[in-house]
Amino acid sequence: MPENTSKQRLDDQIALARRTIADLMERATATSGSGAEEAIANRINDQQDLLTKLMNEREAMG
Repeated sequence: MPENTSKQRLDDQIALARRTIADLMERATATSGSGAEEAIANRINDQQDLLTKLMNEREAMG
């Protein structure tokens, strides 16, 4: 049972990271100004890195 809980937790975190990236992408298209755009781009990159890490962990679980 704990393995299923861990998989579900990772699945939930993956879904959240994907939603966050989508929200940031929407915000990026609506934002102007290099400072704001750069900050959003940095957050998108951070979320992409997190998503990759989570996906790798999930894949390793099988």
